[in-house]
Amino acid sequence: MSENISVLISEEKIKNRISEIAMQLNEKYKGKKVTVICTLKGAFIFAADLVRQLETDVRMEFLSASSYRGTESTGTLVMKQSIDQPITGENVIVVEDILDTGRTLKHLKEYFTKQEPKSLLLVTLLDKPDRRVADIQCDVVGFTIPDKFVVGYGLDYDQQYRNLPYIGVLDVQEVK
Repeated sequence: MSENISVLISEEKIKNRISEIAMQLNEKYKGKKVTVICTLKGAFIFAADLVRQLETDVRMEFLSASSYRGTESTGTLVMKQSIDQPITGENVIVVEDILDTGRTLKHLKEYFTKQEPKSLLLVTLLDKPDRRVADIQCDVVGFTIPDKFVVGYGLDYDQQYRNLPYIGVLDVQEVK
């Protein structure tokens, strides 16, 4: 299954960085309620590991939005599922798996800002700035990575490889 994948970020490095991010969020939101919005499907493992380390009152929401088919962005965002509860007046943390072109996250930031949350913080596990086409940055970044197609730890290639405990570079020439 993983013969076409080389490890980019080890399981240990991911765990350590998530602990650091959780400590940062715990300090920022100490004594406050937060609504964590997990973008499906890629961020579900990252979000689960992160919220288990938060020491505050957490409400979870999930949404499904995508602009990818295979290894390429289509340039069109499709919202398949949105959040269930309103976020007006809430401290909101949007948890994303990867920020690359920025189209999805820019759209989500605009969408959630219109709902007038008390605060809105964007957190991503991976940032791939070389692919950015939209003017957007995350408030908290786990790792900055090169322009390679990555899988594992929730990220996929056509719904495969999400279960890998590390982030790996997929040799897409071998799988095509």
